[in-house]
Amino acid sequence: MRDGEWVADTGAELRGVLKIMVDAGWLPGGVAVVGAGELWEFVAVGRVGVECGEAVTAPDTRYDVAGLTKVMATWPLVGQAVARGLLDLDEPVGRYFPGRYPGGGVTVRQILTHTSRLNPVTWLERYVGTEQPLAEAILSEPLEEPGYRATDRGFVLLGLLLERLHRQPLDRLAADLWRHVGLSATCYGPLPRTPSVAPTERRIPGTTAVWGVVHNESAALMGGVAGHAGVFSTAADLGVFARDLLAWHAGEHGVTPFTAYVRQSWLPHQPVDSRFSRGLAWKVTDDGLVYHHGYTGTSLFLHPATRRYVGLLTNAVHYGRRRRGLGDLRATVRAAFSG
Repeated sequence: MRDGEWVADTGAELRGVLKIMVDAGWLPGGVAVVGAGELWEFVAVGRVGVECGEAVTAPDTRYDVAGLTKVMATWPLVGQAVARGLLDLDEPVGRYFPGRYPGGGVTVRQILTHTSRLNPVTWLERYVGTEQPLAEAILSEPLEEPGYRATDRGFVLLGLLLERLHRQPLDRLAADLWRHVGLSATCYGPLPRTPSVAPTERRIPGTTAVWGVVHNESAALMGGVAGHAGVFSTAADLGVFARDLLAWHAGEHGVTPFTAYVRQSWLPHQPVDSRFSRGLAWKVTDDGLVYHHGYTGTSLFLHPATRRYVGLLTNAVHYGRRRRGLGDLRATVRAAFSG
């Protein structure tokens, strides 16, 4: 199938699924970017959220991308540091956080592949009111048994490590990166409560939904800026980001250390199950699909062999954490790449 047909067909499929979800009252709305090479199309269905009245969602509506923060902020910043010789993927993090800790021998590569043995439960509330720096507290926890366990703690730690390396806050480092790439709307919160920002979840009945501030509780405890969550973005920026990453993978920016990092990241490093393996931060399938999800209802899918991509932004938690229909929506995207 030609790229133009694929973009149009995939957009139509996503529009149909999103309309079903909106009509069923499973989410207020959602927006997607579907692209192939230099072609792209936007799909927008429904409203921004209950608090926003009749405002409809659009390619420039900002959504809390949740776990996509890992691959939109932390992962490229790690790659940038590796390319500049500031960071070694296989060096124990104890080199950067001196001291004797159970987690001192964990490497950056292990964190990126979720094989670090760090506690899989983020649970930063336990450190509130203590005097121990967060990085030391995470590294002081006993390690789990060897094996694969998805955990946010590793990316929290990487965010703190990047701040230590550069002696700058993570949000400033990320802003410099996004400006260079051309992501004009991507940022860490807080953001004003306007119809251009999608609210996430109403956690307590009778109150206002989380809106313009990070949905993730642990990132909120860190002031809204963390290595695992906290970023807001738009469908337009997701498309720009996808195009740039695919260009790096193809060597269009030259064969550089960062090119090698992207290519290495999109190889299977750690088998997980029949559906995917872990690359460096990203999930990778046997047929070459690279993707990542965010808890709030977001996803980014890339297919390097065809230069095709899909970015999804929804606030699927708006009516509760069951996030009904989200699995079907993501399955529709995966099916589009296997057709």
